[in-house]
Amino acid sequence: MKDKVKSELSTPLPVAVQRASNDIKWAGRVGFWVQLVLGVISTVTVLFASPTLLESNVTSSQGSGFGIFCAVCGLITLGIGIYFSVRYLGIAKKLKNTNPGLRPNKSDTIKVIRMGLLVNLIGMALTIIGAEAIVGIVLAKSLARPQLALGSDPKEFVNSIDLLIVQANTNTIAAHFAGIVSSLLLLNRITK
Repeated sequence: MKDKVKSELSTPLPVAVQRASNDIKWAGRVGFWVQLVLGVISTVTVLFASPTLLESNVTSSQGSGFGIFCAVCGLITLGIGIYFSVRYLGIAKKLKNTNPGLRPNKSDTIKVIRMGLLVNLIGMALTIIGAEAIVGIVLAKSLARPQLALGSDPKEFVNSIDLLIVQANTNTIAAHFAGIVSSLLLLNRITK
């Protein structure tokens, strides 16, 4: 008798809802961890390079500040992208609810995924702009000097700080790419 009452109160989840929940959960986890790991590496790299650039006796390049600014903006948007990956996990959990009235609807879920996609696209664009600025500076420095010439001004040579910022921007671009891929996969799965 008790089993009959329990079975009448709890209805099984439709297969499509279970599949959507599993897909959102998987994409949220993968997106979260890839973005988090690459974001932490990029943040540490930028934090390592920033104090060195702020010192007055450092041989930093003109224009490096813009590259760091774009890197920081990319990292901030990456943090927002990571937040959306966490939201995907919350949506996946809510979809498992046996009460259909408590599940998020398809249009709201798609809106959240599109917002996550937009945040990662903006972050990737900002980070690419910063990477292009730094790579342009590094290229100009390397082309301006003959290979074996010694210059008196250390600002004319490519230095490790420039390369650290390039590395940080590249990692951030990869992290945003992971967020974009997970969001696009989710949109593809959910809109079928």
